Amino acid sequence: MKEIVVISGKGGTGKTSITASLAWLGGEETVVADCDVDAADMHLLLQPDFARTDDFFGGQVALIDQETCTACGACADVCRFDAIPFSEGRYTVDPISCEGCGYCPRVCPVEAITMPDRLSGQWFISRIRTGATMVHARLGIGAENSGKLVAKVKNEAKRLAGEQGKQFILVDGSPGVGCPVVSSLSGADFVVLVTEPTVSGLHDLKRVHELVAKFRIRCGCIINKADLNREVAEEIRAFLAARDIVPLAELPYDETFTRAMVAGRTITEESDSIAASILRECWETIKRTA
Repeated sequence: MKEIVVISGKGGTGKTSITASLAWLGGEETVVADCDVDAADMHLLLQPDFARTDDFFGGQVALIDQETCTACGACADVCRFDAIPFSEGRYTVDPISCEGCGYCPRVCPVEAITMPDRLSGQWFISRIRTGATMVHARLGIGAENSGKLVAKVKNEAKRLAGEQGKQFILVDGSPGVGCPVVSSLSGADFVVLVTEPTVSGLHDLKRVHELVAKFRIRCGCIINKADLNREVAEEIRAFLAARDIVPLAELPYDETFTRAMVAGRTITEESDSIAASILRECWETIKRTA
């Protein structure tokens, strides 16, 4: 099987909309993985059934046993995150501020503090409206360890693809260059970079390509809304040529994208759209190149 990861250097380039459109074209031959767990929204277009739901525990959070606690304040004194406020005669832990470092239970003289695993979110296995399987997740508000949740989603997608004998795993990665992106890239066969012809788009394309190059993964690029700034688009083309990045497609600005999303559909379902036609050719190129 081949693992294709779609990422972007910045948010707002159309990465998820394009990934969902490719998932529609991939149909039942793909397993889809939504690894943008910090802002998961591909389900809005692919309509998963949430057939299986599991909790994800990542990291730890301090918990004070109020019956044992003597309110000495030693824990609050050493907490560099100000996560243990004193209120109404007792110390409590603010789970949003707590970093789970484990320092406070070490200094508690009466051993009133424990470090249980933190419920950080949920992950799901669903059937989507293309007939394919989708693995996706939702990180809790203020929760951390999104990189570990990404790894969980990817590993489940690989397992299911192997069991089902699928040819492709299509991954929607996180934007940027942080830990979730690194986790998304692990094990990838081919990376699709989605960018836009803006100054920030070009800057962040260069930055994310530098990350992909460190993994030595082959990659191609889709320029979305390529006709909005022809000067910057030309700079992007020059960068792709200089770095031997496969120019996969240039999508024009197309309001059909917006109308399709409002209707809960992908652009590739709109047969009269120029962008849809380009993406169909792009998907075939990706399959040959990956």
